[in-house]
Amino acid sequence: MYCTKANNRLGIGGISECNSFKMRASDISLYENKFHRFGIDALGKKFILKNFEVIVPDMPNLPVTLCRRENKDQSYFVKSISTKTKIVLHFTAGYLGGDIATLTQPGNLVSVPFVIARSGHIYNLWPSNFWSYHLGPGASGGNTLMSKTSIAIEISNIGPLIKKGDKMVTSYSTFDIYCNYSENEYFEKINNYRGFSHFAKFSPEQYLALRSLLKYLTWKYKIPYTILPKEKRYDVFTDSEALEFTGICTHVNFRSDKYDIGPAFDWNKIQ
Repeated sequence: MYCTKANNRLGIGGISECNSFKMRASDISLYENKFHRFGIDALGKKFILKNFEVIVPDMPNLPVTLCRRENKDQSYFVKSISTKTKIVLHFTAGYLGGDIATLTQPGNLVSVPFVIARSGHIYNLWPSNFWSYHLGPGASGGNTLMSKTSIAIEISNIGPLIKKGDKMVTSYSTFDIYCNYSENEYFEKINNYRGFSHFAKFSPEQYLALRSLLKYLTWKYKIPYTILPKEKRYDVFTDSEALEFTGICTHVNFRSDKYDIGPAFDWNKIQ
């Protein structure tokens, strides 16, 4: 995503500037509820939200929220249908209002069709058979080709955290306090991963929503429900591997400078 200071970091997987206000983990649900009620993102853009359900074979119907610009702008994705062979998971490194704001910047073809809030709400920004860039320059297999042939899902999550005294702060500012260190329900401590040893946890609601969405998308587009083996889950594809892989992968598999979906993600909860 390319919201000014995020430009040099993103295909997607870090939204920063549109999420530059401070947010406590304990306040996120109130913030998300406000967006779900009023449909106004962090930049003041208005959206029409419409709830519906899709049928998922052998599972309960999947609730999804259509999220469309009120002014009918569709300039952040390409209305061109392409065969989908893989699904790429990202985290936003931000909060929902800023996530939506960055993914719907007029004329900026960097977006994804689905964003999953911490509440488990699935926001559908545009039809998943179309495409937009989401991997970034230098992506294995090519940013354009891989973006066209994959379906990207963003999970709203602040990402890497840094311990400062008895506080956990975001990677964007030492004054942006996410939670107290004692509030370990909000983060995961891991071995050093690409420069960070703490990552924000995903919510149970996100895992449930993601699993159902993956079941639906793999069925609809005939993509194998295949996850990389544990030993290869955080490896970067070669160009040939990226071209040949069919299944569910993440941003780190395409770029060595990315850290989403990150080591705090529990793969067992979507298998």
